[in-house]
Amino acid sequence: MPQIFNRSANVVSKVGIVGIALLAGGLVGLLIVLGRSSYVTRAHEVVDQPLQFSHLHHVGDDGIDCRYCHTSVETSSFAGIPPTKTCMNCHSQIWVASPILEPVRASFRDDTPLRWIRVHDLPDFVYFNHSIHVKKGMGCETCHGRVDEMPLMMQDQSLQMEWCLACHRAPEQFVRPRSEVFTMGYRPPVPQSMIGPQLVQQYDIRPSMSCSTCHR
Repeated sequence: MPQIFNRSANVVSKVGIVGIALLAGGLVGLLIVLGRSSYVTRAHEVVDQPLQFSHLHHVGDDGIDCRYCHTSVETSSFAGIPPTKTCMNCHSQIWVASPILEPVRASFRDDTPLRWIRVHDLPDFVYFNHSIHVKKGMGCETCHGRVDEMPLMMQDQSLQMEWCLACHRAPEQFVRPRSEVFTMGYRPPVPQSMIGPQLVQQYDIRPSMSCSTCHR
């Protein structure tokens, strides 16, 4: 019986199989990389707001504490978005005629809230409680980055589940003294490898790895 396929067909088939496997692997790898990219996570992307509020100026230059505006961060799951009257505590006295602040004055005058856009906007199926993280010594900077260096607010981290789990699995790498939770640019007085385990024990940090902790 004559040979139907040429001897080279064996080589072609092997190369084809390997090529398909490499292509499939490359596509999977590309999807993984894309899923972690800022294109998907929106990390380091400035979000348009009703007016250009600079944390660099208010926090970095003026030294305003996070809690002055985000009043419920220590007691609630939601850190809180400041009402217009919080802005007017200062701006009824300074920069009272600044054109850029007219939306603030109009909001206060008309009793109409400013429509701030949430930067760190988790999906509805994710539950996050600010107060418990503050009580356990997790600094604002750990999640939100150097807010005091941001002229316009942006998301500093990916906020993906693997990022959250990295902290839940090794909280000793991130915990800081409660007195330093709101400190920007905090550096531990001793190596984190020494103070971290001590604080985990002192604050009784036992982060849950159960799905229902965050997905309720």
